[in-house]
Amino acid sequence: MLDTLDTAVLELDDGNRILRMNQAAEACLGVGRDRVTGSLLQQLGGVPEELVRAIDVTRSDANRRHLRECRMAGGLYECTLQALPDGRVLAELYDMQMEQQFLQLQQREVQTGMLDLLRRNLGHELRNPLGGIRGAAQMLSAELQDQELGTLARLIMREVDRIEELIQRFGQPRLSRSKADVHQVIDEAVDLLQAESGGSVKIERDYDPSIPTVPGDASALRQVLLNLVRNAQQASATEIRLRTRVEHGAALLQPGQTMLARIDIEDDGEGVPEELRALLFLPLVTGRRDGTGLGLALAQQIAAAHGGLLSYEALPRGSRFSLRLPLNEQAPAAEETIHG
Repeated sequence: MLDTLDTAVLELDDGNRILRMNQAAEACLGVGRDRVTGSLLQQLGGVPEELVRAIDVTRSDANRRHLRECRMAGGLYECTLQALPDGRVLAELYDMQMEQQFLQLQQREVQTGMLDLLRRNLGHELRNPLGGIRGAAQMLSAELQDQELGTLARLIMREVDRIEELIQRFGQPRLSRSKADVHQVIDEAVDLLQAESGGSVKIERDYDPSIPTVPGDASALRQVLLNLVRNAQQASATEIRLRTRVEHGAALLQPGQTMLARIDIEDDGEGVPEELRALLFLPLVTGRRDGTGLGLALAQQIAAAHGGLLSYEALPRGSRFSLRLPLNEQAPAAEETIHG
């Protein structure tokens, strides 16, 4: 039963030796239970001293304790400690990354609603004048017919129709049914950035070659990656690091999905102002004077259309954006290709 829990559970004896642990605890400690059962907790790598001290105090005073952040081998965890009979202590550790992903999923739902509202309002405000422009151009075209000005009038009509199509598609990414090589997509985005910047940014690649293709639209994913590396370059980054890994047990996985491809884009730039971080993926939020505030919102929409998630983490210097994409066929895909 314990192995069905996402929470890591450890039972320790009166000397802090591990009596029992579940599968999630293996990920937390970064080692299999067969190797560490009977071992002293404090002798394992990656176990913080403050956790060991809190366990000893809990055993002594029998008070329940909660530690907000414990940096373990498997990441950052919340920890609850409970004293048991005979000096034993029960430790429950909850992966904070999963909590963050749930919050990001909730934010994505808010963002989707805001983009839809923006699309409807934008369409309402633009369609009236566009309708007048098209009507006037249509009358000019009929009057001028084959004259040169008539050709220009028909050009105006075509461009108005194109704007109308863009309004309809805004905030509603539609993907082609295909497969994408994530490393090829990253390389193409980096090549475009280097061509634009004249090679002024150092690029480091750390790829996991075992990652298979992902279900989705390579062109749309390239748009996301290009947006992220451009943002890093515009934030005065001198180095961008791109890392790919397979990730298991992530919160955004749907039934039938087993693992994700995770793409990290790290830079040493100026980072995101603290006051914007909680709103970063909402439309019209930008820290640049010349920014539109739509790039990251649309990038998140593309990630969501793939069944994935785009997240942000501030670094001591710079930023880390992480794109997670399901690796199996259950990821949603729609019918048409996104156009830049």
